[in-house]
Amino acid sequence: MTDLNTLTIADARDALRKGETTSKALTESCLNAIDSAGALGAFVHHTPDLALKQAEAADARLQAGDAPAMCGIPLGIKDLFCTKGVASQAASRILEGFLPEYESTVSAKLFDAGSVMLGKLNMDEFAMGSSNETSVYGNAVNPWRRETEDTPLTPGGSSGGSASAVAADLCLGATGTDTGGSIRQPAAFTGITGIKPTYGRCSRWGVVAFASSLDQAGPMTKSVRDAAIMLETMCGYDAKDSTSANMPVPNFEAMLSGDIKGKTIGIPREYRIEGMPAEIAQLWDDGTAMLKEAGAKITDISLPHTKYALPAYYVIAPAEASSNLARYDGVRYGHRATLAPGDGITEMYEKTRAEGFGPEVQRRVMIGTYVLSAGFYDAYYNRARKVRALIKRDFEQVFEAGVDAILTPATPSAAFGLGEMANADPVQMYLNDVFTVTVNLAGLPGITVPTGLNGQGLPLGLQLIGRPWEEGDLLNCAYALETAAGFVAKPGKWW
Repeated sequence: MTDLNTLTIADARDALRKGETTSKALTESCLNAIDSAGALGAFVHHTPDLALKQAEAADARLQAGDAPAMCGIPLGIKDLFCTKGVASQAASRILEGFLPEYESTVSAKLFDAGSVMLGKLNMDEFAMGSSNETSVYGNAVNPWRRETEDTPLTPGGSSGGSASAVAADLCLGATGTDTGGSIRQPAAFTGITGIKPTYGRCSRWGVVAFASSLDQAGPMTKSVRDAAIMLETMCGYDAKDSTSANMPVPNFEAMLSGDIKGKTIGIPREYRIEGMPAEIAQLWDDGTAMLKEAGAKITDISLPHTKYALPAYYVIAPAEASSNLARYDGVRYGHRATLAPGDGITEMYEKTRAEGFGPEVQRRVMIGTYVLSAGFYDAYYNRARKVRALIKRDFEQVFEAGVDAILTPATPSAAFGLGEMANADPVQMYLNDVFTVTVNLAGLPGITVPTGLNGQGLPLGLQLIGRPWEEGDLLNCAYALETAAGFVAKPGKWW
């Protein structure tokens, strides 16, 4: 078999079980692809020796005939997940040199199942960004290019390295995290599948925190079936995470029948935002038609508090970030500034944090500290929490009325050029999350599926939002959409 790195997780699993290939051969194929893809900036900490050691152990398990579905599958791990003995920086200078003595629960579950870690993946600093331009390592680059030009494009953020690596076949799948769209938006920009499960479905223990009530880990893969396989391994109760749900994890792959006859799909009128590009509107209409043809009932729905979602999110997320990032003080771990004679502890905090945090993180910490301050707590933070409750109630009412899933665009545009928004108002960048933040505020599962190309040959994705804890049903709706769309395009190799 040639080009083993281009296989899906499902195909690789089947080939491994039949003895048609080995985990070592798969891993070497991916390592070779990574070595020749430096221009993408996707992998930032390479672990080839560890990968080959894990692959050999996986091959032994496969030989013994006692191998879970993810055994022997080479993966990339987002730099937000703490990995024992391997640099875990959250793409920030302040965590330079940090080698955790422990393994995040999600990565531990994957490794216990026999998965192989190829290395750590690029991302926006502390997961704050929508374009992977805030990383201390430099930009991750989208493997896709516009048909008529060579402008380097964003892979989206914050899980930009994960999206780029999966789309360019550097790994078979990758972990991502999603606080306001950081799995779903980059998946849409790179023509792959990304699912954010229900809040509490995957443990957050050992994942560097951004906004604790919003963060959720999930898989980024080449297909819906792969997402189902990888998600099942990542999920499960964890006593170390107080927000982890003690619920059984179903066999998500077994639920992929593609039969959605009798399902009700809601189309929210509030998502038809002013100035929506015609290509996005057409994609949405086409996706609606595909689901209708597959036997689903389409109904118009209203989520009236949607217009307040972005403002509420950009109060709550920075507030939680301000609190979570207070621990990076130059004392406990990571970077510490060089002090001048006479400097005290206050100067050490100030200099360390000024040197260690990039501009976007500094901006959000300042916003968060401001909205939590005594004079503004009620005016901003408490009001945003009340709006969040209303947004959650909107979804509950729609689901109570019999809607099984909600179809929306994933992003307001295709991937944009790196640097194109550098001098824009930061709010312009924040608008990239307009279709995704509601899902995090309500704690719901959401999945992005690639469904078409724009006029310049770039991938576009649609988002399906599901009922809480019903990822299996959501994945099946996504599987039906994926089958109907028949998206098979791949980026032309230029790197």
